[in-house]
Amino acid sequence: MALSAGTRRTVACLLVGLGAFMIVLALMIPAYTVGKLAKTPLDLEITTIAKNAPGSESRVLDAKSLTAPEGSAKVDSNVPLVSQRFLTVEEPSNATEMTVQAGQTLRRTDKQGDTGLLTASIDRVTIDRKTGEPVATQPNGSIAVGVDKEMKSVAEPVQHVGLQYRFPLGTEKKSYPYFDLNARKTFDINFVEETEINNMKVYHFQQSIPATNMWDVIKAPTNKLELPAAKWGVEGDGPVTMTRFYTNTRDLWVEPETGTVIKGGEQIHMYYARTADKPEVTALKGNIVFDENTIESQIAVAKENIDKLSLFGRIMPIVLGVLGAILLIVGALIGIRGGSAPAGGARPAPGGPVRGDDSPTQVIDTRKL
Repeated sequence: MALSAGTRRTVACLLVGLGAFMIVLALMIPAYTVGKLAKTPLDLEITTIAKNAPGSESRVLDAKSLTAPEGSAKVDSNVPLVSQRFLTVEEPSNATEMTVQAGQTLRRTDKQGDTGLLTASIDRVTIDRKTGEPVATQPNGSIAVGVDKEMKSVAEPVQHVGLQYRFPLGTEKKSYPYFDLNARKTFDINFVEETEINNMKVYHFQQSIPATNMWDVIKAPTNKLELPAAKWGVEGDGPVTMTRFYTNTRDLWVEPETGTVIKGGEQIHMYYARTADKPEVTALKGNIVFDENTIESQIAVAKENIDKLSLFGRIMPIVLGVLGAILLIVGALIGIRGGSAPAGGARPAPGGPVRGDDSPTQVIDTRKL
């Protein structure tokens, strides 16, 4: 059954309106939804574990040897190390900013309890949820490396500058400022190469931390020691004061689309010396990298975010745009056809009479003729 002209116009308007609405949605979804996905989620919880790189040197100073009545400082070799970091989101956090807290420990696993703990810290920083950069307020963070008499961590205000726990969405092949927790300074982390980890494309970045006087960073007793020359294993009879220095080469492999750190590694060297350029007694030397479970976990996080970005940034806009265009075209065609011909009814026979109105036909009584 053919549609009337009025019905055709109604259907055409509905199709055109629906098509236009779909096209508008196709344009709005990437701008709105992808902007939401670009923010670091507030329910973030990440645990990373790093261990000795296979075949790498691993040396740790036996702290008890420094206080022993006899003998010189002893440095253990082939020490199994494990670094664990647990990252959470704390208050204050809101729609644009978030406070990240990272508790990190470095242990030697060949010793139990406190004797195996080498370093521990709690780092807090408030960052922009889109860029990952610390906010401009002062102070924007704190670092705790010690405890009080009640064994509660003591946090010191520390201004953070540069990236630290995530890279921006759409990471580029360039240098970024990156904050080092130990030195409490920012140094560039430079793009090295594009490569793959477990079939995922990643950008490799590397950062070099120059020899840093830790006494200048934290006035902790272990960062400057005065001991007999024999204890240090150096020539002389009197006491010798040595300072603790720190250097590091940090490698990060980042999935560029989401900014997720897939793999991380640090070549740490802490040593006692009288001058920075001449290490004399090793305090800690090791090359630790993310273990395979951590790498796979980070890859899973990156893939989930890539899928979300693809769905809302490309697939849905394309589908909605195509459907919207089709509905617009169909609606326009129906509207054009509906206005060009009668919707239905009988057509007059060829050569038949054409009436200009609907007045009743006159009946003639032939009986009177």
